[in-house]
Amino acid sequence: MIISMKLHSTKQEIEQVCERIREFGYKIHAIEGEERVVIGAVGMGDVTHCLESIEAMPQVEKAVRISAPYKFVSKEYRSERTRIRVNGSEIGGDDFIVMAGPCSVESEKQIMQAAEGVAQAGAKLLRGGAFKPRTSPYDFQGLETEGLKLLAKAKAATGLGIITEVMSDRDVELVAEYADVLQIGARNMQNFTLLKTLGKCNRPVLLKRGMSCTVKELLMSAEYVVAHGNPNVILCERGIRTFETITRNTCDIAAVAALSELTHLPVVLDPSHATGKRSLVPALSRAAVAIGADGLLVEVHPAPEKAMSDGAQSLDIPQFRKMMQELQPYISLWKESRVPEVAAAI
Repeated sequence: MIISMKLHSTKQEIEQVCERIREFGYKIHAIEGEERVVIGAVGMGDVTHCLESIEAMPQVEKAVRISAPYKFVSKEYRSERTRIRVNGSEIGGDDFIVMAGPCSVESEKQIMQAAEGVAQAGAKLLRGGAFKPRTSPYDFQGLETEGLKLLAKAKAATGLGIITEVMSDRDVELVAEYADVLQIGARNMQNFTLLKTLGKCNRPVLLKRGMSCTVKELLMSAEYVVAHGNPNVILCERGIRTFETITRNTCDIAAVAALSELTHLPVVLDPSHATGKRSLVPALSRAAVAIGADGLLVEVHPAPEKAMSDGAQSLDIPQFRKMMQELQPYISLWKESRVPEVAAAI
């Protein structure tokens, strides 16, 4: 439930309400706001009785039950957009953020060339997998810790933030030492042990939609992370598995708009995994901007024909640079569309 205090409530008045909430068996999840304090409460108590009791307190303006099963990631809980600061950039804010780089870190030369190329083209974060989940046990699995060190070296050279995948709860602490954003791949979207561990981590999390999962299930997975203490979650649509075979996955572009209605969390699109074809990536990237996504996660490789994974869907650096230039008119319109939202929030 959400409890809105009256303007300029004192600390003592706020604590009285918090104590009353605890008496009903609920936990205080968050207190936010400057002039008006909003208290979030979760638990398994008697909601109706608790709401009636809390609303009767003179310092409370209103108390509302959150109807969505995903409580803290819903717009019922927070109407304004969540803005996530990452290495000097803000995802979910006034800039369209592009994260780009190879599927996997293969060598120092490869990741440095990729980092320099995407940075010059306008990307703000470098993506690259040090740990790689592969369908076949005989495929390249990543350089692991050595890959993380190479990503750190690329960051030092270019200033780009780092986003890389973490596959196991036991690796969270290690990956967090090197990465600015921890990515959860589609196969791990419902790895609840991992999600709980990420809730205790101080790094933002990019959560990819599972290949056969619904939008509601994606939001429930995000709820795991937020409910366990980490509010900085970025949602990623990357295509779902359907009967269609012309593309690697079927991009549910409508999910981007739907998520923007349902949650305050930033939403980005991965056009590379959604299509599996580099020729389709620019068009889908334009669609992502047009429909209101907060950013892109794009695969870029210095030599896609030599890539050890996902070469067919990776842009080379000139192609990425061209795409970024072609996106600019769309991004200008995207920024204009955000102005009314900012004014309404004020």
